[in-house]
Amino acid sequence: MLKVSAPDYILLSIISLIVISGIVILASVSAPLGQAKFGDSYYFLKHQLIFGFLPGLLLLLFFFNVKLASLKRKAPILFLIGLILMLAVFLPLIGLGQGGASRWLHIGPFSFQPSEFLKLSFILYLAGWLASRIQKREPNLTLALFLIIIGAIGLLLYLQPNISTLGIIVLTGFLMYFTAKTPLWHSLLMIVLGFAALYFLIQISSYRLDRFLVFQNQNTNLMGIGYQLSQAKIAIGSGGLSGVGLGMSSQKLGFLPQSIADSIFAVFSEETGFIGAFFLVLIFSIFFIRSIQIAKKTKDQFSQLAALGIACWIIIQTFVNIGAMIGLVPLTGVPLPFIGYGGSALIIELAAMGILLNISKQNQLRNS
Repeated sequence: MLKVSAPDYILLSIISLIVISGIVILASVSAPLGQAKFGDSYYFLKHQLIFGFLPGLLLLLFFFNVKLASLKRKAPILFLIGLILMLAVFLPLIGLGQGGASRWLHIGPFSFQPSEFLKLSFILYLAGWLASRIQKREPNLTLALFLIIIGAIGLLLYLQPNISTLGIIVLTGFLMYFTAKTPLWHSLLMIVLGFAALYFLIQISSYRLDRFLVFQNQNTNLMGIGYQLSQAKIAIGSGGLSGVGLGMSSQKLGFLPQSIADSIFAVFSEETGFIGAFFLVLIFSIFFIRSIQIAKKTKDQFSQLAALGIACWIIIQTFVNIGAMIGLVPLTGVPLPFIGYGGSALIIELAAMGILLNISKQNQLRNS
């Protein structure tokens, strides 16, 4: 009997729904800004489709069809490329600094954020590395090497600086390490080290300290460092149950900073209300649950850890973004996956979905 290479259709459907929702939301939210800046209401949508969605879709199809064993062998090379690209942002001519941060590469007419590629390449590398280390049964050496890897990534992201991305990578790596049959005391030690590092990073930066203080007391400095959170809450509260209608947000008209990027959830909540916000949270939750189910069914350790890592990365980033908009976590500048404006992020997120669907396909083949 011929085995058909088909992915998990529930996962495929939910990914499609999230991506389509992102296109609709961006079209609604970005129209006034596009008209004001470029005289084209659909400028940002077209830019996202051409430089984000289309190349991302090609990568999704590529990774959906690649052999997972080959991907595991090439993961160290991809991770090395990711580290090199992270160093390249500090080079003159191609490194692009914005707002005191060096996070972008600028080559000709194209710009790219290497930290997005680093997220996925790190997950793939760590999945393969942990799968091989488990077999060697050297837990203490594994811990030491893991901390060295995290330390190297941490140094690069600290120098940019890009602490929010560092937090996502560290949390994702920790969850992958925790589930890789490692001693419990390793995880407890890393929790202590993580809180100590977080305290240190907050204390040495007045900007991060101010954000943390605003998080603690969200009714202070409303016209300063607390302005974005205050305006986000106004937007979300204005939406009520069913929202003011798609395209009808008033907060996106110059009141809410980063309305098409970091704050897009707040604008979407204003336009669609609690119903729309709940729907968005629901589909991301279903995505996470289905991804974990696929990871649990997977027999290959590399594929299992890779699926887990991708699912954790997306859901952590989603939680941090939405949590920041409603005051559950401090503002971090983390974009909402698949929804917020940014071609680099969308390309890599779609590539990751290709890998996840590929893993689900292998499960389907084994069960057929």
